[in-house]
Amino acid sequence: MKTLGKWLILGLMFCTIPAKAALDIVITEGVDAARPIAVIPFVWQGATPMPQQISDVVMSDLARSGTFKPMEELGLPQRNISSVSNFDVKAWSGVAAEAVVMGSVKPFGPDQYLVNFELIDLVKAQMQSSGPTSKSEYLIDSRETVITAAQFRQYGHRISDIVYEKLTGIRGAFLTRIAYVVVEHQDKSPYKLMIADYDGYNEQMLLRSPEPLMSPAWSPDARRLAYVSFENKKAEIFVQDIYTQQRTKVTSFSGINGAPSFSPDGKKLAVTLSKDGQPEIYVVDIDTKAIKRVTNHYAIDTEASWTPDGKSLIFTSERGGRPQLYQVTLASGKVARLTFEGEWNLGGSISPDGRSMVFVNRTNGKFNIARMDLETRFMQVLTSTRLDESPSIAPNGTMVIYGTTYQGKQVLAAVSMDGRFKARLPVGQGEVKSPAWSPFL
Repeated sequence: MKTLGKWLILGLMFCTIPAKAALDIVITEGVDAARPIAVIPFVWQGATPMPQQISDVVMSDLARSGTFKPMEELGLPQRNISSVSNFDVKAWSGVAAEAVVMGSVKPFGPDQYLVNFELIDLVKAQMQSSGPTSKSEYLIDSRETVITAAQFRQYGHRISDIVYEKLTGIRGAFLTRIAYVVVEHQDKSPYKLMIADYDGYNEQMLLRSPEPLMSPAWSPDARRLAYVSFENKKAEIFVQDIYTQQRTKVTSFSGINGAPSFSPDGKKLAVTLSKDGQPEIYVVDIDTKAIKRVTNHYAIDTEASWTPDGKSLIFTSERGGRPQLYQVTLASGKVARLTFEGEWNLGGSISPDGRSMVFVNRTNGKFNIARMDLETRFMQVLTSTRLDESPSIAPNGTMVIYGTTYQGKQVLAAVSMDGRFKARLPVGQGEVKSPAWSPFL
């Protein structure tokens, strides 16, 4: 049980969830702060129509990153070029972009296509107005590969990852996936556990149930999902292989079995159990099912997540009178309080670089996503909507996906770690919640 909704649910023990699929990202804030970049439509060298325009995927990825703002295609000084050898430096001299992405696609065999792409340093080209000895000096990167028609979107994400890393120094996270729960109340089995590409494409249903499903959590190898299911009329924690569909019941104690979180080595789960009375934090060995109690307090302890080094857990506790975030060192059992600002702070997780903690903050009755610098303890509220919950950090630490409400429905949204870029992921039918961003694939 992660975050606000689950915390409220905890008091009631059981509840339902909302959702639906086909995510369509709408950028709501922050485009003006992004860095301009030019993406030229890839040149098609075949007789029949190209299966898909790869540059569309690249443009969408870079825009959704919040870091880049692709220029309007019609405003580009050159189109229908695919190589730096055709690049006219003078034509691009007045273009306010820092780089140009271009490429070509041509048939290579039965259901095979040869894709070339090049990333050009436009700033360097503009600074060397007299021209270099060779235009290849402008090349930041270039690749050539053979793909199938079904791999066009995937390879578009791969190009986006390369461009993002070359221009920012940060690994791109466009080839990642998200897990979430969808609820379509009119269906006999309304609860669906879904996974999709980070942008909502290639959606797959892992499990459908007439009873609530909640709290999906990825294993570090992105192969398994842990989740809570009420399909047997009680809360139970399962781990399911997303490729073989094989699943294992990990805990099924009386009372709460909730909020699973994989250890960094993928061998254990931190969970919330109330088998001995109050909800407490436990660590469960997935293979042996051996459990170890971590907290022991008369107040509610829940929503544990691991620090990147695997030596501590972050968890939510009412031991201070209201929900706040604490850290427990597993070796010593020593507990330290982490948050003091705001009325409530809950559902915390640490960024992959270990520098920040992202969580739900309640101030003046509004629930928003917040980030705290763990060295300075400076807290920044990242969102301005209300009833935000279930934050999940991208594996490269640049974005946070979370659940919120829009026009009376539960939807997913994303915000950059500096709060300057925001996007909404609306849905056609049903409601969506409990997002979990996968590790790098």
